[in-house]
Amino acid sequence: MVLVLELEHVTKVFTSGLFGGYEVRAVDDVSFEVGEGEIVSLIGESGSGKTTIGKLILRLLKPTSGRILFRGEDIWSFDREKLRRYYYKNVQAVFQDPFASFNPLHKVDRVFDLVFRNFLRGVAPGEREELIKRSLESVGLNPGEVLGKYPHQLSGGQLQRILIARALLVEPSLLIADEAVSMLDASTRIDILNLLGEFRDKFGTSVIFITHDLALGYYISDKIVIMYRGRIVEWGDAERVFGNPLHPYTRMLLESVPDLSVRWEFKGIEPEREEERVYEIKGCRFAPRCPYARKECYEKPPQTIEIEKNHHVACYLYLKG
Repeated sequence: MVLVLELEHVTKVFTSGLFGGYEVRAVDDVSFEVGEGEIVSLIGESGSGKTTIGKLILRLLKPTSGRILFRGEDIWSFDREKLRRYYYKNVQAVFQDPFASFNPLHKVDRVFDLVFRNFLRGVAPGEREELIKRSLESVGLNPGEVLGKYPHQLSGGQLQRILIARALLVEPSLLIADEAVSMLDASTRIDILNLLGEFRDKFGTSVIFITHDLALGYYISDKIVIMYRGRIVEWGDAERVFGNPLHPYTRMLLESVPDLSVRWEFKGIEPEREEERVYEIKGCRFAPRCPYARKECYEKPPQTIEIEKNHHVACYLYLKG
């Protein structure tokens, strides 16, 4: 398999406050790979570090330590020309809120204008119009119905399709979809996921799909990376991770998916009220919530081991000795 992206022991630390502040490890010693034409889902709760990883890959944030390699080269070693190619032909992104990706004072056409102005300057006007038309039609949009409109005149699904069409223009090697369907209705979500799959099949594009929704991740992914509080707790082939979840956190996530055959019933249980504390776990981040936690779980992070082919977990339940 040809590797497109490699993260090697990547850590990102944020410091809170100017004086007497504290550090937050948003991403802690994360390593994984993305192959050519592979769809990899980063799955976890809010605060697990998924979006931070996306920003690190896009060079919107710089790692505190570790390396991010694109086709074997450290992205922070790129000179100006390599960086331009990195954003032009190699990496594109689609974010969670389609409305936030557009300037409400400009028509939606402007996102295409920026692509041609920055990356496709030599394209003739006639060819430019044809490229935009083909890219919009490829994502199921009628150019006559969306071009010339302001963002508020279109739906979230239409705006998200326009952003994907914009990415299609440059045919990137890697597309980062950060919660790209979470704000859309259920029927539109599947349409967008199918577009991402077609995008991969047509251009051989690799996709990093960032989500908190296990069902969506399973639907589209070749590989799953489960994250908790900045660390990877389990990763591997999608079929293996979902078919045989190893880490207690992965099991908890799967058990939390609502069952349509069961309705919620109010039990009248009062919530517990405890004093909030900010603390750092030296061992496994999931230990305070894990029913299987033991002493070593609080003392040192467990090593990641391969349980079966293409299925890894970081948990003391599977470490011998």
